[in-house]
Amino acid sequence: MPHERFDGERTLMRVHIGESDRWQGKPLYEAIVELLRRENFSGATVLRGVGGYGSSSVYHTEKILRLSQDLPIVVEAVESGERIEAILPRLDQMIGGGLVTLEKVRVILYRSRK
Repeated sequence: MPHERFDGERTLMRVHIGESDRWQGKPLYEAIVELLRRENFSGATVLRGVGGYGSSSVYHTEKILRLSQDLPIVVEAVESGERIEAILPRLDQMIGGGLVTLEKVRVILYRSRK
């Protein structure tokens, strides 16, 4: 589905979670992206970190010898502040542990390939 072209001030939402976090049997990051698609957000990007730690202070890193990994995942989306604020209660229900940040950004270009 094509999205409306936009520019100017928007809100960047970053959701910091772990790779092993789940929601209703599926990876949490996938569930978040599916929610954003259903809500017709303009786009989302999932980034996988090579290392990091959160509130538990347990350092998770990408090591060949590790048997289990819980690497950092960041889901980013840029949208209007109102739409971001409206989705936050649903994200709060989905995220057991993590961090959600919001910041104002200026969109210079948003369009699909020609």
